Formats: sequence, structure tokens, C-alpha cells
Amino acid sequence: IMATLPKTQTLALDFEQGWLTVWFNQPERRNPLTDEAVDDLATVIASIKDQRDIRGMTIRGKGGFFCAGGDLKGFNAMASGATDESMRMSRRIGHVLAELNALPQVTVAVIEGAAMAGGLGVACCCDVTVGMHDAKFGFSETRIGITPAQIARYVLQKCGYSTGRRLMLTAARFKGEEAGRLGVLDFVAMDTAELEQIEKRVKQDVLECAPGAVAACKALIIGMPQTPDEDKVEFAATNFSDCLQGDEGKEGVASFVEKRKPTWHTEMES
Repeated sequence: IMATLPKTQTLALDFEQGWLTVWFNQPERRNPLTDEAVDDLATVIASIKDQRDIRGMTIRGKGGFFCAGGDLKGFNAMASGATDESMRMSRRIGHVLAELNALPQVTVAVIEGAAMAGGLGVACCCDVTVGMHDAKFGFSETRIGITPAQIARYVLQKCGYSTGRRLMLTAARFKGEEAGRLGVLDFVAMDTAELEQIEKRVKQDVLECAPGAVAACKALIIGMPQTPDEDKVEFAATNFSDCLQGDEGKEGVASFVEKRKPTWHTEMES
């Protein structure tokens, strides 16, 4: 299967076995979230979200470093500039994070080196977070007089209200081991081999799931909180019924009854 992938300046893209890996690719600058990187991420999301042959997406950083967060040189220029410029930049990243959070595919953040501030915010938008035990983490914004504004909702979503509140307010610094205990990381790896192994296991799980059902499940999860309580039952019933009566539902249930693998089930090559 050939996925259609866009051209990007600051991200390197690899596609194999139904899986897209997106690499932050400015390691000499510790992979900052520059305007260009945010635009590239938006381009990738827009181009893959309707491609069901792309079953999942991993976000990683080249040079053994995930992402240093916002571009502080850019912030410095903006601090003394016009208000509408900082508003525009903040809105832009907010919209892109919302798109990433709602991407119909399964998303995995694989973290080495460090994930700081906005970079850690990107990871918190992903469905699965995997990181090295010695990687460094922190929501460092308040240390430099700003706030983790657009990422806050995803931080609270990832590690819970009380933990997220403390981590953001105190600009706490912590490492992978602790990130696992705090719920920032779902899986903690002791070395690169284990990191790859965990990611591979997640991919294999996803490749056994129906791509349309995964997309519908994501829509269910994202849509449920903003659905009024009295409409939740109806919202869920429609979501379920559309899946069951669609091609995947028919095939999935039939394959179970007939004790065979469904058509979308893919085995990863080792």
C-alpha cells in the first residue's frame, strides 16, 4: 500500500507496514516547535486523517531528542511586538493540537532525551506515550514567565487534574521513571531496544484492529465529553450501530463466529 505523504521542511516522514513515523528533524536545535514545525505537523495531519490504510502514527525526534518545546528566540521577538502576533501563534498551535488529539488513527509518542513544555504537550495529545527511563520532562513555562496555555487541557487529560495542576504550576522537572508513575508515560523503557519493542507491540495490537472502528472509537472518546448528558446514550448508540452495520462490523463479527482472522488483521514482519 502506498500512502500519500506530503512534503515537509522540518519533519522527516517514514511509512512502512501501514504505519507512519513522523520525526522532528532539527536535532542541531533540539527539535524546537517552530512555526514551520507546527505548520508541517498540520500538513501531515490534514493529509493522513482520511487515509484508512495509514493505521497509526508515531511521533519521535531525530538525534535521540524528542522536542525542546516552543521556539524561545521567536517568543523573544514576539514579547515586544504586536499583541495580534502572539495571539495568532498561540491560536495556530491550539488548533493543530486539537487536530492531533482528534486524529482518527492511533497516535504514539516515543520519547528519548527530553520532552519539554510544548513538546511534552504534543506527547500528551497522543493515545500512547512511551519514553526512556532517563528522559527529562517538564512544563517549564512558568519558570520563564509564561503559561502552558494551549497544552493545559491535554496535560490534564493525560495525567489527571490534580497531577497536571501541580506539574504545570510548579514547573516541576522529572525523569522517565517518575513520568511513568505520574501517568505522563504509559510505558517506560530501560534502553532503546526495549523502547522499540514496546512501540512494536503497540503497533501489532493496532494492526489487529479495524481501521474504521478505531476512527469511530476515537470520535466516540473525543465527542463524549462535549455531548450533553441527556444525549450521551443516543450519541453512543449511533456510534455503535453505524459500526456494527458497516462493512467492518459485518466482517469482524463473521470472522469471530467463523474462527478466522478478519481481513484487516496484519502481522508485522519482524
